[in-house]
Amino acid sequence: MIQNPKRYTITAALPYTNGPIHIGHLAGVYVPSDIYSRYLRLQGRDVLFVCGSDEHGVAISMKAKKEGITPQEVIDKYDGIIRKSFSDFGISFDNYSRTSAKIHHDTASEFFRKLYEQGDFIEEITEQLYDAKADQFLADRFVVGTCPKCGNEEAYGDQCEKCGSTLNATDLINPKSTITGETPILKSTKHWFLPLDRYEDFLKEWILVGHKNDWKPNVYGQVKSWIDGGLEPRAVTRDLDWGIDVPVEGAEGKKLYVWFDAPIGYISSTKEWALREGKDWEPYWKDQDTKLVHFIGKDNIVFHCIIFPAMLKAEGSYILPDNVPANEFLNLEGNKLSTSKNWAVWLHEYLEEFPNQQDVLRYALTSNAPETKDNDFTWKDFQARNNNELVAIYGNFINRVVVLTNKYYNGIIPQPNELSEVDEATLTELKAYPAVISSSLERYRFREALSELMNVARLGNKYLADEEPWKVIKDNPERVQTQMYVALQIAAALSSLCEPFLPFTAKKLSRILKIESPLNWNTIAQNSDLIPVGHQIGEAELLFAKIEDEEIQKQIDKLEATKTANTAENKKAEPQKEAIQFEDFAKMDIRTGTILEAEKMPKANKLLILKVDTGIDVRTIVSGIAESFKPEDIVGKRVTVLVNLAPRNLRGVESQGMILMTTNAEGKLVFVNPDTDGVANGETIN
Repeated sequence: MIQNPKRYTITAALPYTNGPIHIGHLAGVYVPSDIYSRYLRLQGRDVLFVCGSDEHGVAISMKAKKEGITPQEVIDKYDGIIRKSFSDFGISFDNYSRTSAKIHHDTASEFFRKLYEQGDFIEEITEQLYDAKADQFLADRFVVGTCPKCGNEEAYGDQCEKCGSTLNATDLINPKSTITGETPILKSTKHWFLPLDRYEDFLKEWILVGHKNDWKPNVYGQVKSWIDGGLEPRAVTRDLDWGIDVPVEGAEGKKLYVWFDAPIGYISSTKEWALREGKDWEPYWKDQDTKLVHFIGKDNIVFHCIIFPAMLKAEGSYILPDNVPANEFLNLEGNKLSTSKNWAVWLHEYLEEFPNQQDVLRYALTSNAPETKDNDFTWKDFQARNNNELVAIYGNFINRVVVLTNKYYNGIIPQPNELSEVDEATLTELKAYPAVISSSLERYRFREALSELMNVARLGNKYLADEEPWKVIKDNPERVQTQMYVALQIAAALSSLCEPFLPFTAKKLSRILKIESPLNWNTIAQNSDLIPVGHQIGEAELLFAKIEDEEIQKQIDKLEATKTANTAENKKAEPQKEAIQFEDFAKMDIRTGTILEAEKMPKANKLLILKVDTGIDVRTIVSGIAESFKPEDIVGKRVTVLVNLAPRNLRGVESQGMILMTTNAEGKLVFVNPDTDGVANGETIN
């Protein structure tokens, strides 16, 4: 670990521009990286926080084909959505670039060319899958087949999303092209490979020995597994029609593999920032006194901890990451987040549906962050964290302090009198929190840090609840001056301590308290006079609003609609039955009818006894639908009836026909009934 670095370079994984940002991205990468960057800036550190849109690779091509537009149209559309979402949500990037920019193409090409000229690549002719009908080589994600390790029949050519195994497209059993559905053939093609095996000893020393005690166990464990399994050369070029041209002779029609070009996007984003700000970019990537930290999700650990460091080592002039605090995955309501299945909470939609509540989502995602294991986001938990914690603890304390200060002193900070032991102990405890919160943040324990921040609000609430200034004011107003002074110091501390986690709240609270610039954390740790006597504060405003059940139910219903749509889309019709002759069908007498009466069959959970007007007569039909319908709900229901089915005795009741049913996308029983007005009972269906 670098001690007392001169500067920090913080990177957040480049989001693919094949869709908007969702809560999984936020919890895994962007909220923790923003908290860390904001915290360091508050400490007066030299911080560069960079990111950008990842606009190359197969994911973009697939999206373009699916939407019937060009890759450029795809990246322009989603880059715009992503940028606005990040800005509105308060992610404080110093620079947000895009890999389609000329500065990135130039930077990535120069990087490749230097390694090429140094002889760092292996040039090989290999057999790769080729779709003869589409007349193109198939990139990993354009191939699906059966995973050789777990048998999943929908594994991709680079990874099985069921068992998590990393694959090559040629490993798949029964591979199919996602473009045409054809079985691909093997065809020879030339590519360049980075020989990762050459860097095994370096990686063992640098990570397995050097970072054994300071990298997160989930990161360290995955890297160790890869290295222990033996590293192999990895392709850095691909046969694609979208991306950065391979900048050497004999590479026509080939592009840089997206996982070679994407991490270089951090460097090109830094260059873009430096040009705009008139600064030198190189110290942020090449000075040994710079601390480089990559924030990523667990699916990117190998690329940021093995492949990119090997690239940087090969190039020779770059520093290596000091830490890669990758998070695990966030699930949604018990199911894995899925962009393709629309099983997500999209950031741009959240910002529209919960206006001015950015910090509520930041709080919920941080307090439930998947730091060492997968976690689950639920709307009920989101509501509870807002109502029971932000509103009831933090907001309640601030509201009490501001309301009472305005009520007793017209909003002017009162002069304290002699401090009691409780006052002294409370202020001493307050001074300890900057160091406690800092310690957690420096170790990338953001959940723990947020919990300590809330303990500051709890400290304030407990102090007011124990001291009860609203009761003391009658008999001892001098004592209340001291009590309110102490409470106001806690409120002032919160306005700065909460800034990394809840930046919109910090701004609002500072406005209420009329604190013009954030308090230095060292000042909070050393002084008790954070907001001086005689200072005028503003009127009370609610920091947080209670979220009602109706708002949450709307979000749950939205997800249920998505689940129903996915089920319907994926539902496969049953195979056709054995062919019959027209005469066989003609034997069936199917008519329209109406249910007149319905009651449960005694001692039978599944059966209803129905009286049905078939147009011919009113007859009894016993139907096994009691678990799906209440008797009172289906009286008057129009139905379709097979009337010439041979009678059958069911629990002593003779059933004279059959009601026709089917199931919907959710597997629920549905009546097959005439939907046109004016169709009389007894009409035959033929």
